[in-house]
Amino acid sequence: MGTIHMTYDDIRVSADGPILTLTIDRPEAGNKFRHQTCLELFDALGRFRLDPSLRAAVLTGSGDKFFCIGGEHDPVTSLDPSQVLPIIDVYQAIDTVPKPVIAAVNGFAVGGGQVLHTVCDLTIAAENAVFRQVGPMVGSFDAGYGTWYLEDAIGRKRAKEMWYLNRKYTAAQALEMGLVNEVVPAEELLGRATEVAREIADRSPLAIGALKGAFSARHNGVSGQARMAHDQQLSLYLRTNEAHEVGAAFGERRPPKTESFWS
Repeated sequence: MGTIHMTYDDIRVSADGPILTLTIDRPEAGNKFRHQTCLELFDALGRFRLDPSLRAAVLTGSGDKFFCIGGEHDPVTSLDPSQVLPIIDVYQAIDTVPKPVIAAVNGFAVGGGQVLHTVCDLTIAAENAVFRQVGPMVGSFDAGYGTWYLEDAIGRKRAKEMWYLNRKYTAAQALEMGLVNEVVPAEELLGRATEVAREIADRSPLAIGALKGAFSARHNGVSGQARMAHDQQLSLYLRTNEAHEVGAAFGERRPPKTESFWS
């Protein structure tokens, strides 16, 4: 499993060939993410990024009732930024890792859990999955990934409907809305999500990474563009004769031989 060998408290990780499975393992709490969960997911996603043997990931929840029903916030007692629930780091890690992350929604995806699957590249849902935003009902909101990316997925009016009216949507309704890619029987969910992950893993990793960077760049401004330029274009450029010759010329204190750039 390469670099993914850590033992965590709130999540489980396993690998089968090039596919990593990340499972939020707090079923007694509806698979809510707390501070520890976010740190562990962020760490695992970072290791996933750096492991060349892993080509795609599946994200799911433990049990058969909850994918994730949001965040477990401690009472706010200070404005110390280190105490903020670091879920945005997780969303950003999913969005910017140059490998696909597929959500396998095995039950309720509510609040931050609904955002969590939305930022994944694809979503496969079990027939018993339920999707809901509850922010205005519980004194919370997501004015970033949970709104912009939701609007991209289902359109402006539907996204506002989800946030303002806080209705429950079945897996079938979510599929019709464009919120998920596919709906399967619950017992087939993880197998189907893994099958889709393997299908993508057979594609060109550089092409998939470039495409993912392009989708990310649309909303991430300089960060997204920088990732495309650095992770894709620069890595290719550094393999060219031009880059080698310019670097050698600098080290040898001579003008570069431009005729060798394209040879």
